[in-house]
Amino acid sequence: MLALRRENRKVVPLNITLTPKKHILLISGPNAGGKSVCLKTVGLLQYMLQCGLLIPVKENSVTGVFEKLFIDIGDEQSIENDLSTYSSHLMNMKFFLKNSNEKTLVLIDEFGTGTEPMLGGAIAESILSQFDQMKTFGVITTHYTNLKHFASSSEGIENAAMMYDSAKMEPLFQLDIGKPGSSFAFEIARKIGLPESILQMATEKIGKDHINFDKHLRDIVRDKRYWETKREKIRKVEKSLDELAGKYETDLGQLEKQRKEILLKARQDAERILAEANKRIENTIFEIRESQADKEKTKQIRAKLTEFKLEVQEIADVPDEFIDKKIQKLKEKESHRNEKRAVRKETVQKVIVPEPEVWIIGDKVLMTGNQNVGEILELNEKNAVVAFGQLRTSVSRDRLQKITNNEAKKVQRTYNQTLPNINKGLSEKRLNFKTEIDVRGQRGEEAVQTIQVFIDDAIMLDYSELRILHGKGNGILKEMIRNYLKSEPIVKSVRDEHVQFGGAGITVVELG
Repeated sequence: MLALRRENRKVVPLNITLTPKKHILLISGPNAGGKSVCLKTVGLLQYMLQCGLLIPVKENSVTGVFEKLFIDIGDEQSIENDLSTYSSHLMNMKFFLKNSNEKTLVLIDEFGTGTEPMLGGAIAESILSQFDQMKTFGVITTHYTNLKHFASSSEGIENAAMMYDSAKMEPLFQLDIGKPGSSFAFEIARKIGLPESILQMATEKIGKDHINFDKHLRDIVRDKRYWETKREKIRKVEKSLDELAGKYETDLGQLEKQRKEILLKARQDAERILAEANKRIENTIFEIRESQADKEKTKQIRAKLTEFKLEVQEIADVPDEFIDKKIQKLKEKESHRNEKRAVRKETVQKVIVPEPEVWIIGDKVLMTGNQNVGEILELNEKNAVVAFGQLRTSVSRDRLQKITNNEAKKVQRTYNQTLPNINKGLSEKRLNFKTEIDVRGQRGEEAVQTIQVFIDDAIMLDYSELRILHGKGNGILKEMIRNYLKSEPIVKSVRDEHVQFGGAGITVVELG
């Protein structure tokens, strides 16, 4: 931890669970991804604990005490004893099987390696099955696909994977229990520059089914990371909304208190003014009487005074309906949101399809991520040609928001005021912008969205030539990207990169 801190690197903790029901953990994943470190960490901490030493764990962690610790890590080949690498592993396995029980912890690194994969995998699967039947606890690392399948169908064995960022091609050193991991053999080979022809030949030799299985594992890992990030963002937004609602409720409570104080003061002032007015009028009436004035006229004056007094009293007693309605509305909204959360936990959330907007040529619009007002020049089924000042571009309707003329003027004024800051941001963006983007490993729709933003930035920063790295593969991703680029009016031409610089795996885009 201290060494990594000096290098400004973060220590990634391991969360490991073994139970009597799931007593063997089978860890898979790429090379240099942390499998062996995970296994050695378990062995080291367990041995330290049983020697009476303190170990670095969370305060609520629970661990057991084993009668035997069996470890098979590294190479034990011996010329003197006529033992090869695989023979030494088999000797260890023989000893483990003979002496293990439910009070034993077995740690095996690279299980089954050292001989022909099909035969070694079959023997390893049989040994693993025997450990499962003996209720032996264990942490085992492997690359063998047959062991991953066997673990998924066994009650006492749990699959686990060391996480790997397929986009950045670097390990995350996080242990994810519940599913097997991909070895990323082809991706790592491609990253270090192994010729594509070699990889294509290897794909044909091993078969599409095996490659697809590995690919599906990667897709599952990537999708899980995406949805976990999404869930964390939603949790933060909900927490922020709760805090905001609490603040509004507190503010409204203070307003209610201030309203009552103001009304009380106003009522006291009104009563004082009425008392003074009443005294003056009484004096006036007295003077009128003394002057032999009409008694009926005097009664009318007193009646008007009483009526005025009652009106003021009614006004003072009327509650502030506006604030009361606001408080009630806030409470109803909070109650409705709590009901939605309860329903979302029990049922699948329904997608609400908004009513389609009516678009016409000449409408003012805003584009997602852009505060400049545009005007619609042409319309088709999915896209619209929009003029942003002197710039004309085709934009998907999903990225446009229709606004009124008054809103457009207001947004434009705000935009003009913030233009110096925008220019500053553009200068910073120009310094960091790269004319090449890598979309390998992304799905077609995800890649197209990434390229849309990439081209928008290039247009804004006045770049005319871009390079898109998508790889060759089966050509599906390349075809989807090319179809999108052909639909963009701003794209002048599309071509393969020169064979010396990547060939068909890179698309060169020229903007008009």
